[in-house]
Amino acid sequence: MTDTGPSAGGAAPAGCPAHAGAVRLGGLEYQQTPSQLYRALRREHGAVAPVLLDGDIPAWLVLGYSELTYVTSHDELFARDSRRWNQWENIPADWPLLPFVGYQPSVLFTEGEEHRRRAGVITQALEGVDQFELARDCEQIADQLIASFAGSGEAELMSAYAHALPMRAVVRMCGMPSAGTDTEQLVDDLRISLDAAEGDDPVAAYARVGERIHRLVKEKRERPGPDVTSRMLLHPAGLSDEEIVQDLISVIAAAQQPTANWICNTLRLLLTDERFALNVSGGRLSVGEALNEVLWLDTPTQNFIGRWAVRDTQLGGRLIRAGDCLVLGLAAANTDPQIWPESHVGAENAAHLSFSNGEHRCPYPAPLLADVMARTAVETLLERLPDLVLAVEPEELTWRPSVWMRGLTSLPVRFTPVVH
Repeated sequence: MTDTGPSAGGAAPAGCPAHAGAVRLGGLEYQQTPSQLYRALRREHGAVAPVLLDGDIPAWLVLGYSELTYVTSHDELFARDSRRWNQWENIPADWPLLPFVGYQPSVLFTEGEEHRRRAGVITQALEGVDQFELARDCEQIADQLIASFAGSGEAELMSAYAHALPMRAVVRMCGMPSAGTDTEQLVDDLRISLDAAEGDDPVAAYARVGERIHRLVKEKRERPGPDVTSRMLLHPAGLSDEEIVQDLISVIAAAQQPTANWICNTLRLLLTDERFALNVSGGRLSVGEALNEVLWLDTPTQNFIGRWAVRDTQLGGRLIRAGDCLVLGLAAANTDPQIWPESHVGAENAAHLSFSNGEHRCPYPAPLLADVMARTAVETLLERLPDLVLAVEPEELTWRPSVWMRGLTSLPVRFTPVVH
């Protein structure tokens, strides 16, 4: 997803729920220190802040932990069907957030009984994934990727490792070949549609993702196998091909980009924080701690769009109008001073909102599968290249300028070359 404009107030369209103090989501604050922006918004506006999305479209950013928990627990007040939005007349056809806000027949936008039916199919299909087998597959993929750069003594881990590993693992889980130009194109299109850079076309990229998944579903209708796609097709709920395509896109997108950033953000923490530096090599406990701390402090999905108010209601002292859009501030909620009064985040507990909350949270067992992928990726890399160090100073690392995803633009490293 793209961001435009400086982080400052601006004239909002008519019918704006936000007052003149609304802040544009985007710009330089977000690039390196979004936490400072969240603190400033919290100071000025409290737990629910008026914000402007791309093109100065008004919305509310839910910053408070208890407010976000409330929103995600009350689907009857804050629902997922975006057709309720009161801003559609102001949305251009090429709006960059359209792939995520435009209504689709996907599990993401369903509600009530229909949502439970669709989410149930995904849950059962994912429950068929053997976690030991997934860890073995991830280790094998990790070894292949590491072998491609191990001899050179240097690598850029975002592209060469962190993005490639979960993508290969998840397409294999869904019954696609885990390598090849087809898969590489899918990886690239998913990245563009989720987190477009300057000059990218997220709407066109999303359409290409849909076409590739359509082909996969057609192939699996004809020749089912021991994979997630086939299990969804064979499920007694009898989803249509179109429903399965949409839900598979959700599964693949949710597994790939956030897991890639989780891997990379964890490696950054391990390579830059002296608390981990002493005992990280082969130290499984500290890898687990780092993975969990990242979910609290550098969560891969910073913000999620969103929920739409079913009727006029109050939240965090704000009047939310029917049809208003609420952006879930997952990163802000995870660091809410109301739950961490000493400003020390206790990384040992797992009550973070990184997988969201409520009926629309990341469906079980997806968080467990993401953990297997991320943990295997980090541990395998550190075991194979035990003297891995950053190739730049920590402060030279830059974050992608995204409001939505928290991930580095690159992670350059050096190590002793390994000749296979």
